[in-house]
Amino acid sequence: MAVSIFLLFNNNIFFFIYGNRLAWPGLTPGSGEGGSRRMPKCLLLTGGAGFIGRHLSLELLTYGHRVRILDNLSEQVHGNTPLSVPPDVELIRGDIRDPETIAGALKGVDGVVHLAAEVGVGQSMYEIARYVGVNDLGTAVLLEQLIHNPVERLVVASSMSVYGEGRYTTGDGTPVRSVRRGVGRNASGWDPVLPDGTRLVPVPTDEEKEPDLASIYALTKYSQERSCLIIGANYGIETVALRLFNVFGSGQALSNPYTGVLANFGARLLNGQPPLVFEDGQQHRDFVHVSDVAQAFRLAIDSPRVAGQTFNIGSGHVYTIEQVAWMLAETMGQGEIGPEIMDKARAGDVRHCFANITKARDLLGYHPAQRLETALPALADWIRQSTAQDRGEHAKRELEAHGLVA
Repeated sequence: MAVSIFLLFNNNIFFFIYGNRLAWPGLTPGSGEGGSRRMPKCLLLTGGAGFIGRHLSLELLTYGHRVRILDNLSEQVHGNTPLSVPPDVELIRGDIRDPETIAGALKGVDGVVHLAAEVGVGQSMYEIARYVGVNDLGTAVLLEQLIHNPVERLVVASSMSVYGEGRYTTGDGTPVRSVRRGVGRNASGWDPVLPDGTRLVPVPTDEEKEPDLASIYALTKYSQERSCLIIGANYGIETVALRLFNVFGSGQALSNPYTGVLANFGARLLNGQPPLVFEDGQQHRDFVHVSDVAQAFRLAIDSPRVAGQTFNIGSGHVYTIEQVAWMLAETMGQGEIGPEIMDKARAGDVRHCFANITKARDLLGYHPAQRLETALPALADWIRQSTAQDRGEHAKRELEAHGLVA
């Protein structure tokens, strides 16, 4: 028999359930088995009530860990939807920038997964103080508290956005060290070219590719990543950074236009509107299922000899944005609603970036089990059963009002 206890103190919610583990509807644990198992731990997930955190909570519980979540339950992410966290999870409502809240959340904790962040490339280009405040200052507060309350391991969620443009070669396979394109089209179209007009070929991006920060969001994610690795190395905290590519799956915030591409497309289609696609839709991306991302975080917690490492977490497969828009529409039974190709660029976006996951396979034992093609039916079913306010046009108008669409 399960025993539940609810406490409310100073507007912070503490939620405990002890006893039999119950199924959490709509979520399934990752299936990867790589890496070496460690003893069960008590783990703090900052931002853990969000999309990735809820899936990760179930993954960790399945592998015997105890989970505590710290989250401010941001309205942009959670809206008015009743909060649902997995059984056997402790929830603390609080701000990552509050030292006392962080200190309390760290008591008795063996490890931390740092997910808390404002997310959105476009929005970060005009809500600069908000993104820097939450992402950079919030991380700084967490790290200061970890100096006084050290843990065995810290895993920080970074982003593919830190790369800017991904890896490219010339037509004969010669690697190009760094590529950056200007705003809008060039003489050859949307794709970046060398100064002499030579066309380039996008190839999978590995962790050795030097960062090129094209947005405030990317800047803050790189700052989070590096700050955690620096403090970890100097204070004896094993630290791992995971650079996440385009994460998708059930439970994503459909009404948040600054979240993932597939969630944005799903919200539009659910409301009978075409997905909005910037440029010509031929941008290349890697889409990774949230259950595989949860597997990656669990492996980063449990795997030995990975301290100080940074890993790409993607699917290892590549798709164009237009292709994905059509795939989702057809899977949702709305194949007649084609994407609206904007033929305009959004500030901070990159043209091509998709993951080389060799390092994660070799060192973490990470083996993504889901492909976009096979996972879309379950996602489409979940979207059809959901309600979502389509705020895509609002987000586009905000970008245009700030001169960030060209």
